[in-house]
Amino acid sequence: MTDRLALLREEMKALELDGLLIPHADAHQGEYLPPGAERLAWLTGFTGSAGMAAILRDEAALFVDGRYTLQAQEQVKGSPFALHHLMDDPFEPWLASRVGRGERIGFDPWLHTPDGVRRLRDALDKAGAEAVPLANNPIDRLWDDRPAPPQSPVRFLPETISGKSSADKRRTVAVTLREDHVQAVVLSAPDSVCWLLNIRGDDVPYTPFVLAFALLYADERVEVFLDPSRLPDPLDTGVRALPPAAFGPALDALAGRRVRLDYASAPEWVRARLAAAGAEPVRGDDPCLLPKACKNPVELAGMRAAHVRDGVALVRFLSWLDGREGVSELDVAAKLEAFRAESEGFLGLSFPTIAGSGPHGAIVHYKATAKSNRVLRSGEVLLIDSGGQYQEGTTDVTRTVVLGPPTVEMRTRFTQVLKGHIALSRAVFPQGTAGQQLDALARGALWADGVDYDHGTGHGVGHALSVHEGPQRIAKRNGGAELKPGMILSIEPGYYKPDAFGIRLENLVEVISLPTPEGAERPLLGFSPLTLAPFARALIDPARLKGEEMAWLNAYHAGVFATLSPLLGEDERTWLDMACARVG
Repeated sequence: MTDRLALLREEMKALELDGLLIPHADAHQGEYLPPGAERLAWLTGFTGSAGMAAILRDEAALFVDGRYTLQAQEQVKGSPFALHHLMDDPFEPWLASRVGRGERIGFDPWLHTPDGVRRLRDALDKAGAEAVPLANNPIDRLWDDRPAPPQSPVRFLPETISGKSSADKRRTVAVTLREDHVQAVVLSAPDSVCWLLNIRGDDVPYTPFVLAFALLYADERVEVFLDPSRLPDPLDTGVRALPPAAFGPALDALAGRRVRLDYASAPEWVRARLAAAGAEPVRGDDPCLLPKACKNPVELAGMRAAHVRDGVALVRFLSWLDGREGVSELDVAAKLEAFRAESEGFLGLSFPTIAGSGPHGAIVHYKATAKSNRVLRSGEVLLIDSGGQYQEGTTDVTRTVVLGPPTVEMRTRFTQVLKGHIALSRAVFPQGTAGQQLDALARGALWADGVDYDHGTGHGVGHALSVHEGPQRIAKRNGGAELKPGMILSIEPGYYKPDAFGIRLENLVEVISLPTPEGAERPLLGFSPLTLAPFARALIDPARLKGEEMAWLNAYHAGVFATLSPLLGEDERTWLDMACARVG
């Protein structure tokens, strides 16, 4: 990595740059990137899904969030990159404190959003430095064997799975454009393009995306920019496929028009191109976000069906694992994937399986490698966070189990996390509530003991799309959009003791409307669980559970057994019966 950093600094010198920013990003701001966009990993060795490198002439830093602190420490150990916490120590102030008047900091405008560039320029302006957009990314000139852009075949999602035709979706979204008096919107998020056009692909790992930009016009026409040869059949009437090279000229043709653009997710390159062409970029959220997040009845039915199949695979796996010795983290991940692969409609994992035993469980987004792989040992906790992509839905579930007898501390922390999970799962809240207002419910039992976890409590999940989807989320900060019926989120509190163990308990839930009691002044909402898998009885301390908590747990386990037991073999059904036995 040191050699690559030295080569990059030579490129910076040739471009008369005093600094350069390398984010974990592609032109679509995706979490999972096509191989040719993994520039941050190429430069630093860090393979997490969020991060930023700042390269100066005599200093280099890597900024990651709390999910990846321990992973980054391992992956960049001995390198020139100093580690910083992306939230507690943002890179913009750090950069501004180290640059001088007249210095030039380069960035790739395809990889930064307009909002991100504004924050960067605000910080550098105070120091008298300049943010310089680059015509080409210097890493691309150095990366000799850089993989080519993906060209996976495009699949059409039938209405029996999508629940709505593309024409219906385009009609709905176009109404919002006309109401806002804009003539078009640029769609840069692949999940929005795929949802709007009812298409899927395999351009990135773990997510059935087609990487493409699209223009939706107020008259409901769409231009989507991808190689037309990737399409097995013609697109709908009113939808035209154009090669990616036509995207820039199509933006130029919008001169004199008002064009909506999501400044939080689109590339700065698009905003600058529109402005240079004489169009008026209008800041506005991606108009597909909310209708995509509020799943229709067919999508919800698909998600429920996917979770039943996933639940069967999980129970078969947990039954197989119970009491087993001599297996490693990689064995665990492979076996769970093998059980899922036997499920009807399984397309692949929805993210890399996290199987962290003992101290590895404390690494929030740990991924076992041949080098890090360890054999599970008696008396240790194993955290398994995994998910699947199915034809009709997406899953994400975390369970924590113990091999052999647990310690008192393990049971205490597990039960505190479980109490938080139950508290949020049981929440009743008025219409208009955002996730940020609910986050503390999941942390209360941990806070009371002076501990916490350094990640959000819940993220949105797409329908046969991304396992991480906005605008809904549950977190201390940036709590996302107002929660609405049909949205799907995770509930996943945790506890992590460095060098010892980690605990996380995650279900996916559907936001549902609740009966309105007499005298209520606002409609009420709550959560209904989708995930079907038992919680580890050996780690539960019943003395720490209140009556209503125990009632929720027993009712949940009864539902898991009733749904899954008819689909299991005799031995697995017997195991599930014991795993779902009443607590207390």
